[in-house]
Amino acid sequence: MTRVACTVNGVPVAFEAEDRTLLVYALRDHLKLCGTNIGCDTSQCGACTVDIDGRSVKSCTVLVGQINGSAIITIEGLSSGEELHPMQQAFRDHHGLQCGYCTSGMIMQALEIVRRFGTELDEQTIREELDGNICRCTGYHNIVLAIQAGARAMRSADAR
Repeated sequence: MTRVACTVNGVPVAFEAEDRTLLVYALRDHLKLCGTNIGCDTSQCGACTVDIDGRSVKSCTVLVGQINGSAIITIEGLSSGEELHPMQQAFRDHHGLQCGYCTSGMIMQALEIVRRFGTELDEQTIREELDGNICRCTGYHNIVLAIQAGARAMRSADAR
């Protein structure tokens, strides 16, 4: 068993898990944060994307022993009470989802795209950067629109 101490969504947590436990299972099973979805277990779909120490990471590729001392942000950590994060709100407003299974990973990856490329995002950049995030329901059109709108809203929020 591995004893893990880290910060998840701004809250210090500690738990024990088997050494071979993947972060996605630790989040869901040990910490009861079920917004991070298990899609493929092979890092191809992106449904399990979270932020670890300021970087977008597929949590099905990380063992719990690797997160000791890290700061992790999941989809649950983005909103402020009832107020959604601007990117979450943009996905809602622009219907950047259908079944919703990939949505948390898409939003977490969208934040990485904004972090790396800024708030002026063109369609080609977004589509290329979403390459590792699969949605089986949509043609990605509304997802791209949502990410562009979310990026603009984040810029506006930063200006305040």
